[in-house]
Amino acid sequence: MNKTAFESETIYINGTKFNKTTNIEWQKHPKFDGVFTKSLFCSKDTNGNFSAMLVKIEPNCEIGNHIHEGKAELHEVIYGQGTALVNNKSIFYKSGVMSLIPADISHSVRADKSGLILLAKFTPPLN
Repeated sequence: MNKTAFESETIYINGTKFNKTTNIEWQKHPKFDGVFTKSLFCSKDTNGNFSAMLVKIEPNCEIGNHIHEGKAELHEVIYGQGTALVNNKSIFYKSGVMSLIPADISHSVRADKSGLILLAKFTPPLN
């Protein structure tokens, strides 16, 4: 899938049209340069069950090493390529790859020259 197609997708919650990804602004990550997020679903939208966001990592930038305390995270690579380091194990990220990161596990993601877009899902919710 190309990044433009995914960014124009419609979001549904419980069968009801909720939003289009183009209506959601990219937010600069407060900690990591060259990283932006779009919150698709949050705790209030899912009765406290999970949250989901798009994560855009600019070419040759990275989300540095971090941990989500008490939260499992699933990455689905939508576009681009890069490398994730999960619990000190390297994973090549490319379109179609999924990676489950259990709660309390350190991880980072670095985009290559093409950049990277991930769909990141959290349970319990991140936000």
